[in-house]
Amino acid sequence: MTAVPQAAVATGAVMFARYAFAPNDLGFCGPAGSTALRSGTEAEIRAAARRFSGAWPYLQVLARLAGVADPLDEQVVASYWHGGGVGARVDPREFGAELLAVIGPQAGPYWAHLTDDLLDEAAPDHAFHVFGVYPWTRLLGRGMDEQPMHVLDSCRIGWGTVVDPGEETARVETRPLVLADGVPALGAPEVRTVAVEHEGHARVPDLAEGDLVALHWGRICDRLTPEQVGDLERSTARQLAATAARLRRTRDGS
Repeated sequence: MTAVPQAAVATGAVMFARYAFAPNDLGFCGPAGSTALRSGTEAEIRAAARRFSGAWPYLQVLARLAGVADPLDEQVVASYWHGGGVGARVDPREFGAELLAVIGPQAGPYWAHLTDDLLDEAAPDHAFHVFGVYPWTRLLGRGMDEQPMHVLDSCRIGWGTVVDPGEETARVETRPLVLADGVPALGAPEVRTVAVEHEGHARVPDLAEGDLVALHWGRICDRLTPEQVGDLERSTARQLAATAARLRRTRDGS
């Protein structure tokens, strides 16, 4: 197994590459066919990051409002993927307004929901992007919930505990996303088999039983500290509550 040579690149760039690799490799976001996130230099990762039309505006706006010069500073990148951190310094409505000013003009009719109505739900993290900005939660309740729920559960940053490590796959106890009364929520813990490596490449080699890990698109993308798990738990709970409130208002016509 191989991993990005972390000594060759800045820590913030490495963290961005870890989390962005899976969706980019699957063709969902960022520059097509990019190898920078797998084994690139710092300059190559930075160039690739700027081409993520989703994540990059978050990093730019968050860094500016938090008073951090570099959008790929480790504390900015961690705050975006996990929640908490420097994002706690930022007024969420101010962040949301500045973000929408950047991404709104680029959006087509499919993204007509990107209005000031989203500001009550806004947060400077990936959970807001998945559940608020992306359109998938708006497809729930139409009789075909399986695909939207799969995308939402895969795209959010999940977390869990390794119970059976392996080189190619590992079994991880995690809380899946479920539908509860028509809104997404975290379900009871279950053990899932997830990918450790892809085509011989591992984001997190040398896993051990009990390791806390981050999950993105069915792959382990990072090893977490208890504090980082706490940030993910809080940011996910906050976003799910805000999204559920919006979906119930829409359903009830209020």
